[in-house]
Amino acid sequence: MSSKVYFIDLRSRTYRENKISKIKKLFDHAGLNDLIQKDDLTAIKLHFGERGNDSFINPVFVRQVVDKVKSNGAKPFLTDTNTLYSGSRHNAVDHLITAMEHGFDYTVTGAPLIIADGLRSENFTEIEINKKHFSKVKLARDIVSADSVIVLSHFKGHEMAGFGGAIKNLAMGGAPAAGKKEQHAPKMVVNQDKCIGCAQCCTVCPEKASTLTDDNKAEISPDSCIGCGECLTVCPEKAIEMDWETEIPALIERMTEYAYGVAKTHEQHIGYINFLLNITPDCDCASWSDAPIVPDIGFLASTDPVAIDQASYDLVNKQVGLSASLLSSDCGAGVDKFHCLRSHIDGTIQLSYGEEIGLGSRDYELIVL
Repeated sequence: MSSKVYFIDLRSRTYRENKISKIKKLFDHAGLNDLIQKDDLTAIKLHFGERGNDSFINPVFVRQVVDKVKSNGAKPFLTDTNTLYSGSRHNAVDHLITAMEHGFDYTVTGAPLIIADGLRSENFTEIEINKKHFSKVKLARDIVSADSVIVLSHFKGHEMAGFGGAIKNLAMGGAPAAGKKEQHAPKMVVNQDKCIGCAQCCTVCPEKASTLTDDNKAEISPDSCIGCGECLTVCPEKAIEMDWETEIPALIERMTEYAYGVAKTHEQHIGYINFLLNITPDCDCASWSDAPIVPDIGFLASTDPVAIDQASYDLVNKQVGLSASLLSSDCGAGVDKFHCLRSHIDGTIQLSYGEEIGLGSRDYELIVL
């Protein structure tokens, strides 16, 4: 059976049609009010962006969702989990500072900030799911403990998952460091012929698995590597490699099972909004924001994470690729933009496997508001 996905574009000629009004209208029409009860402690799950990144969801847009949650008599809080890699969100103190630097302050959003897995990513619980890769998943306790959840996702490309939307936001974003390790698992290796000895991989590695050899080449210890992939993202020469054919499909499946775990804990009290703006090639975990690959499209909302990601994927691929971006020049309307970016990754495994395990449906009805 098809799932309903609600879409609203960005055209506006009056104050009644500005983006703020559109987000509120979308929230109402998608039935997200029905997911929230009076006095709920409602988690608004989003990504605050790594320091240096600026393509995360605008805090002013987040405020509109906060206000809608409050109008239902609930008590919203903004939340995310600490990163596996070292950076500006590796612990709750740095994470909160980064969030506030990026505008996610109470005076702007109207909601407090809670890092859901605690100071050092030790605040989590296990949830039984009984799937192919995991019988149980480790999830951030304060997301699990919330009475209801609204998931706000910036839809974009991703170095290892192909694309990042609601499913990835649930999966990696809902897990503590221990859960992120379980999802990642692939081991990174260095192509010595490409390595220039810049040591950027050594700087970002949270386990100090990457070191420089005597001949000024990076080397990654397979015993220490936790597969977070941050070295892959920052390497300017693309000298970090893995067995893409075998490692990545399994990683995406593990990620999808984690998303299932988060969704399972909230059943009929979780909804999703995808923001198709600033559709960059990389995750907001990167400490930069590359040029968008397609024009801004609009906002989508649904109670089905697979359907909203499928609809987002389809809408992006209908666009003409922007020439001043990472896309190749022949990536026109109807061409898979994410395949153009990374032909060695099939991000749609998130969608097909998500449907297979009961996370949602790829069959959707797009309702244009």
